[in-house]
Amino acid sequence: MFKFTNEIILYGLLIIPILIGLFLYGMIVRKKKLNRFASVTLQEFLIPFASHTRLIFKFILILISITFLTIALAGPRVGSKLQEVQKKGREIIIALDVSNSMLAEDIKPNRLEKAKESLNRLLNEMDNDKIGLIVFAGDAYTQIPITTDYGAARLFLNNVATEMVSKQGTSLASAIELASRSFTPTIDEAHSSNPNSKAIIIITDGENHEEDPMPAAMEAAEKGISIHTIGLGDPSGVPVPIHPGSSAFRRDKDGNVVVSKLDETTLKKIASAANGFYVRAGSNSSGLNQLMQKLDEMQKEEFKAKVFAEYIERYQYFLAAGILFLMLELFLINSKNPWLNRMRLFNPD
Repeated sequence: MFKFTNEIILYGLLIIPILIGLFLYGMIVRKKKLNRFASVTLQEFLIPFASHTRLIFKFILILISITFLTIALAGPRVGSKLQEVQKKGREIIIALDVSNSMLAEDIKPNRLEKAKESLNRLLNEMDNDKIGLIVFAGDAYTQIPITTDYGAARLFLNNVATEMVSKQGTSLASAIELASRSFTPTIDEAHSSNPNSKAIIIITDGENHEEDPMPAAMEAAEKGISIHTIGLGDPSGVPVPIHPGSSAFRRDKDGNVVVSKLDETTLKKIASAANGFYVRAGSNSSGLNQLMQKLDEMQKEEFKAKVFAEYIERYQYFLAAGILFLMLELFLINSKNPWLNRMRLFNPD
């Protein structure tokens, strides 16, 4: 792979067509002045060693030199092999509720967008940690497996929407069970001796419509996995829009407006059972500071990660070529060399 350290410097190459235009204009003006001074035949007699070909050749050498020197300044780099490095961090699986109730606008712009905004901030605070993302409603699905690629995590997170899970409802048990299986498998004693480096963060309005999530939470706790819950919404309940920003609300089969309430009790129980904590997020507070403080208390474990090796600088070759062509231009005289002229090197005609 070929990349540049400072690609903006390459815009300097735009000066080349300008220089070509100025050179051609200068040659035309020079020719007109010489023609006013003397005829072509007389010019050859008065300045026998003048060479238009040499001027053009010297100008081409300058252009080539400018091209190579500009590329050298831009910092060309090649090579992008993967190498394995040792890191120390935590493993965190984020379980994000994408049920229709997350479109409720008791938190602006709505619960889901507020959750995505908070998670993006959380990613900005992480360093050397492994991150995974699952989405859930009536079922749970892996959106991005555990990884150290925060860029990919942000990309997937920004594309999260309620349409991603066809089965509606909220199954906290499914989310916890899938998240618990999504961590890096324990393969040796070094990893198993430090189980408290794994955590699940559940972001939801807490309205559980499926099986009891407590058995799944306690099973996760037995594995050394802590579960932190962030509640979004108003406990008193608000109607759920059909679409984001819509003034029409969802209705049940009897025609009644669907009201979504934050279930803090369930979320507190899950966090308590799995050695985590619960925080309620509002329009002005996402609970991020409290969450980061809790995560900082977690132990970190060593793991191997594949990262791109540093690119190898290759500006030296372009710099050398630029200087070489510049030296050729400096040593090449403007007038004809009598000895070379006999060889008709620059004037074959």
